Amino acid sequence: MKDDKPKCGCGRSPSGYCVGWHALSEEDYQKKKIEYQEEKSNK
Repeated sequence: MKDDKPKCGCGRSPSGYCVGWHALSEEDYQKKKIEYQEEKSNK
C-alpha cells in the first residue's frame, strides 16, 4: 500500500511526513514541538 503523505522537506516534522510545520514561525514551531513531545511522553 502506497503512503500518499508527502515526505517532509523542511526537517521539522517529527514523523518524517509533511504535517504543515514548514509554515510556522520559529517560535510557533518550538511550541508545537514541545506539545508533540509532551503528548508522546504521556502515552
